[in-house]
Amino acid sequence: MAASAHDRRWRILAVLCVAVFLVVVDNTIVNVALPTLARDLHASNSALQWIVDGYSLPFAGLLLAGGGMSDRLGRKRVMTGALVAFGVFSLFAAYSHSVTTLLSARALMGGAAAFIFPATLSLLTVSFEDPSERATAFGIWGAVAGAAIAVGPIVGGALITHFWFGSIFLVNIPIVLLAVVATTLVVPESRSALLRRLDVGGLFFGTSGVTTLVLAIIEGPSWGWRAPTTLALFGSSLILLVAFATYELRRDGPLLDVRVFRNGSFSAGSGAIATSYFCLFGFIFLITQYFRLVRGYSALSAGVHTLPFAIVTAIMTPLGALLA
Repeated sequence: MAASAHDRRWRILAVLCVAVFLVVVDNTIVNVALPTLARDLHASNSALQWIVDGYSLPFAGLLLAGGGMSDRLGRKRVMTGALVAFGVFSLFAAYSHSVTTLLSARALMGGAAAFIFPATLSLLTVSFEDPSERATAFGIWGAVAGAAIAVGPIVGGALITHFWFGSIFLVNIPIVLLAVVATTLVVPESRSALLRRLDVGGLFFGTSGVTTLVLAIIEGPSWGWRAPTTLALFGSSLILLVAFATYELRRDGPLLDVRVFRNGSFSAGSGAIATSYFCLFGFIFLITQYFRLVRGYSALSAGVHTLPFAIVTAIMTPLGALLA
C-alpha cells in the first residue's frame, strides 16, 4: 500500500485538494447570500448569523471525532462516506423553504465536513514520506484551503446574481461527485498502525468542550460578554477541556496525545494557525457584509472585491512553507 501511495502521491494530493476546497469554500460561500436569504426566507438577523455559524459549530465540535474515526475505521472509507453525506445534505439545503430547514441542513453539512477535513490531512501525511515533499504538499494543501476562503464569496456572488439562493448549495454536487470518483480510483485505504479501542470518554469531553467554547464565542456579542449565560458557557468549556486533557493523559491510546503541546514549537505553530484562521473567517464574514450592506455592491461585485485576498493567499501560503 505504501509503495502504491508513494507512486500516486501527487495525484492523491490533487484529490485531497478538491475535498478540502469543498469543505472550506462552504464556510464562506453563503456570506454574500445573506441579504437574499433575509428577503426570500424572511430570516431575522439572528437567523442569518446561525445560517453561517450553524455550519461552523458542528464542524469545529466534531473534528476530533472525525480524526479518531478515520484513523480507526479507514481514512478513505470515512472520507468517501462523509463526501456522499455532504452531497445529500447540500441537496437538502438547496431546496429549503424555511429557515429551520436550512439551518438543519447547514448543521448536517458541517458535521459531514468534520469527517472529511482531518482525513485529508492524515492521507496527505501517509502519502508523502520525504520531508521536503511533504512540506511542499502541505503548502499546496494550505494554499487551496486559504484560497477557498476567499473564493467562496466570488462563487456565491456569481450564483446569486444569476440564479436562486439554492444554487450556492447545489454547486457542491458536481464537486462531490468528482471527489468521490477520484477518491475511489486514486486514493488507497489506510488506517492507524496501532489498533486501539475508540476513546469514547475523550470524544465526549473533547467534542463537548470545543462545541461549548465555539458556541460561547458565537453568541457572546449577542448575549453580552459578561452575561451569565456567556460566562457559564466559557466556564463549562474550561472545565470540559481540562477534564479532556486529564482523561487523555491517563489513557494508553488517547484520542489526542496532549503531551505534544509540551513542545514549544508545536504549540506556537498551532496557536498561530488557530489565530490566523480565526481572523481570516471573521474578516471574510465582515467584509462581504460591508461591501453589500454599506457600500451597496451587488452580490457578484462583493465577491469579486475579495479576489486580491484570494490571490495573495494562494501565493503566500506555499511560499511560507518553503521559507519555513
